[in-house]
Amino acid sequence: MTMTAPRIRRAAAGWWLGLSALAIAVYAPLPYLTTSLAELAADDAGLAANYVDRPAVVQVFFYLHVVSGGTALVLSPLQLSARVRHRVPAVHRVVGRVTFAAIAVGGVAGAVLAPFNQAGPVGTAGFGLLALGWLACAGAAYAAIRRRDVAAHRRWAIRTFALTYAGVMLRLWLGVLIVAGSSLAGLDEGDAFALAYPAAAFLCWVPNLLLAEWLLRRRRPTGHRRPLNART
Repeated sequence: MTMTAPRIRRAAAGWWLGLSALAIAVYAPLPYLTTSLAELAADDAGLAANYVDRPAVVQVFFYLHVVSGGTALVLSPLQLSARVRHRVPAVHRVVGRVTFAAIAVGGVAGAVLAPFNQAGPVGTAGFGLLALGWLACAGAAYAAIRRRDVAAHRRWAIRTFALTYAGVMLRLWLGVLIVAGSSLAGLDEGDAFALAYPAAAFLCWVPNLLLAEWLLRRRRPTGHRRPLNART
């Protein structure tokens, strides 16, 4: 059967979201799970230098955020897959529970870590609001499916994924802004990062959420629809 242009675009978008989420979910946590913070900090790798001298409890929350955030990121595209939802609903439910648990842990850890970020008060606000919004949207999705309101559950799940995908967009925005600062403004990499990171604290999730809201409003039916029944 020949695919129409909209279906091709949706399929391409789905593959991009899934593969990019998988790539970051594997790439971002891997160094922290295979090498100590001290060794990574000595090599000035990632965020290690910012956490290597923090209290042990802060480091624990950092690892919880890294692992749970990666888990949520890699599972979310599968959870949103209509094919999985329709053909193997039991898998959809199990993956949903694991994803919700990962977001609960990752969101709480992110809120705890927000004051310790490298972007100062702007970063605390950006990453703190992201963590709280992530928890709120996931909680709303869970509450909706518990009352068997499938339509509301799907809307909140899309918003939740928009915030989960911040893990990908943070790295994309940092790359773009650092290159722009270095090539256009003539800054060295360290100064470019110092300017880029506070901006990325909001850019990594605010546009995602706005796009999700636009898509939801565009697809929303005009008439009132009763919630569909669904097992939890």
